[in-house]
This record gives sequence, C-alpha cells and structure tokens, in this order.
Amino acid sequence: MRYPSTIPMLSRSARAPCRFALLALALLFVASPACADSVEVAPGVQVTRKSYSGPTNQQPFFGFAAKTPEQRAADETFVSDMVAATGSRQKAFDAASLRGWRAISKGNAPEAALRFNQAYLLAPEQSAVYHGFAIVTMMRFGDIDYADELFKRARLQPHPLKPLASDHGRALLIGKRPQQARAVLEQAVVDAPDLADAWSNLGFARLQTGDAAGACVAANEAATRKPSSTVSSDLAQLRSSAKCK
Repeated sequence: MRYPSTIPMLSRSARAPCRFALLALALLFVASPACADSVEVAPGVQVTRKSYSGPTNQQPFFGFAAKTPEQRAADETFVSDMVAATGSRQKAFDAASLRGWRAISKGNAPEAALRFNQAYLLAPEQSAVYHGFAIVTMMRFGDIDYADELFKRARLQPHPLKPLASDHGRALLIGKRPQQARAVLEQAVVDAPDLADAWSNLGFARLQTGDAAGACVAANEAATRKPSSTVSSDLAQLRSSAKCK
C-alpha cells in the first residue's frame, strides 16, 4: 500500500502525514471544543471525548455523537460492503485510510475526517486511525492539546506508520512547543534515520531551543537523505535562520 508524497501541515514523507502557512489559514476557522471525559474507542483504548461544531462525520470518532439504530445499521452495511469489495477487513481499512491520506495531501480536512471515520469503523485499534485524526484535529480545529493526545495514542497502537514521530514533532512545533517537539524529534531520527522530514523538523526544533549548531547538523543530515523539493525549501530557510556555514 502506498501513501501520498505530500501531506500539508505535517510531514511530507512518502507514507503519511505540513506547512506552517496552511495551518495559519486553518486556524482562522478554529471551533471551540466541548470538554468532556474519557471514553473507550476500541477494546482497552481510551481517549478524551471531544466534539466540535460541524457535521459529526467530519470530526474524529464521529464527534462521539450517539447514533440511531438506522445509523448503526448503515455502519454495519458499509463495513460488510467494503470487506466484500476488497476481499478482507485489512484491505478495506487500507483503502479507507489511503483515501484519508490523499484528502490530507490536498488540504481537505473534512473529507479526511470522513475517510478516517470509515477506517475507524473497520479497524478501530490501528495506529493510522489516531495518526490521521491527529492531523485532522490540527488542520480543521487547531487543537494542539487533542492532537498531541492522539499522536501519543497512535504511537501505542498496532502498525504505526514510519513518519508518525516526525509528524508529531512538527505538530508540536506548529503548536509552539519546541522543547516537547525536540524530545519527540530526537527520538524520531533514531527510529527512522532515513527520513529527511524528521531531520529537517529536528533542525527547526533545535534552532527554536537555542541550538543553532545542532540545527545545522540536522540540516546537513536531511540534505543527504533525498529530501523532497518542499523539504529542500525548508532546509534553505533553516540554514539561513541558523546561519549555517
């Protein structure tokens, strides 16, 4: 299964989930979340119950809205039809989540939320569900606290995608939490040393925590890992800001 090569606002790697400018635009449309308690969303998996204004199928976990018998029946029909069409529940999950990543790569957060909700119906335990919802939460609602929670949960769930930690760190940078971002990204380059995105994001985290020399080292590492044109542009900005030689 392949994932899109460009995901706005977070990592631009080939397997998953951005640009700071896009997030600034998205934050103009932030909706205030309703506070609540924790709820089990999969066997043994709990997250904070949060909902936002707007259609429930465009929010993580359907906005935790109570479903009618008709809606539950429609969910069951969807799952059955997807499994029949693809040949297995895993293939159905892969198809739904791939549509979610494609929507994210196009900056379409409502569509991405819809697709990851479908993936959630198919395999609520899988890491990509929480990873995708974390990005949607940042893109559509600008809620760094909830995104951080979902990224952390994604790291505990089965089958995490390779750029998960890099995306988490970049989200923390966007949320103006450079110290937390640096801790996440220092580990990200250990876990996935071949990801140019992870090194680039780490460079910005080091720079924002007062380590210009370390930022230049990270920039050099990123440059040797076949960075995309977008990452290369970021690296030029990073080197200029850090005054790399």
